[in-house]
Amino acid sequence: MALGLEGQLAGRGNLTPMQIAQNSLFTAREKLDLLGQMRADAAGAEAEGDAFGFSSAEIAAAIAHVRRGVEDGGRSKTVFKGGS
Repeated sequence: MALGLEGQLAGRGNLTPMQIAQNSLFTAREKLDLLGQMRADAAGAEAEGDAFGFSSAEIAAAIAHVRRGVEDGGRSKTVFKGGS
């Protein structure tokens, strides 16, 4: 049974913060939303003394990568939006 995005994030699966940042199927906004949620979840886990699976440095590097892509003019643009 294939895991959805949330399942892959929760179980680490093959979806790392940098893979989210480099995924051409997400817009920059979607990437930042996902990574922001990961950062919040990681902070919550850390506050409770639990391991999250990704370091805050990994998540911060992925967020910086997306922001650089936007500043550089579109490396983070969605390649396929469906229809037409």
